Amino acid sequence: MNDDVDAGLETPAPVWAVFGDLMSALLGAFVLILVSVIGMQLQLSARLEDEIRQRQQETQRRQALEQALAGPLAAGRVTFVDGRIGISGSVLFALNSDQLQPAGREVLHSLARPLAEYLRARDEVLMVSGFTDDRQVRDTNRRFADNWELSAQRALTVTRALIDEGVPSSSVFAAAFGEEQPVASNADAVGRARNRRVEITPTPRPKPRADQARE
Repeated sequence: MNDDVDAGLETPAPVWAVFGDLMSALLGAFVLILVSVIGMQLQLSARLEDEIRQRQQETQRRQALEQALAGPLAAGRVTFVDGRIGISGSVLFALNSDQLQPAGREVLHSLARPLAEYLRARDEVLMVSGFTDDRQVRDTNRRFADNWELSAQRALTVTRALIDEGVPSSSVFAAAFGEEQPVASNADAVGRARNRRVEITPTPRPKPRADQARE
């Protein structure tokens, strides 16, 4: 009889066993949280290192370009701001013309060699951009339909001149901006003269698309 009664009673689990299970669960949760925090810190650290590396590369790129252009810059023939090489339109061309003047050709001759050397050391290309003021070119030169066409032809003229001077044709292209993106007010002659310009900007070489790589 007593045996039956004893058999029907369940023996309570020891307290230390329950406490051990609780501590194991807490330890597991802590480990998961710790791993998650460490993973986030590693990701943030990697992003920070990548950003620092990119900034350092950009600084080195600009310093190398400044060194390559030391001669033309010292002569005051060009400007170098935010990685863009600027040449006044009045140096390169007569008003509303896309034909290089002797002074402009001389400037491009002085730029071509350092630019070609710079490009050989880096996987970059040159974007040659043409800009005008806001005066409509059709009023004085009917060869061009508008400022877009004039800026495009000027950019092409400079691009071809650089290629003739030794810059690889695969490393340079032309772009036209017309009267857009002025650097000064068009309200007076001084500002308009500043806006008539050509800029040469090194940019990363475009990567081929996946479908092009398979062809």
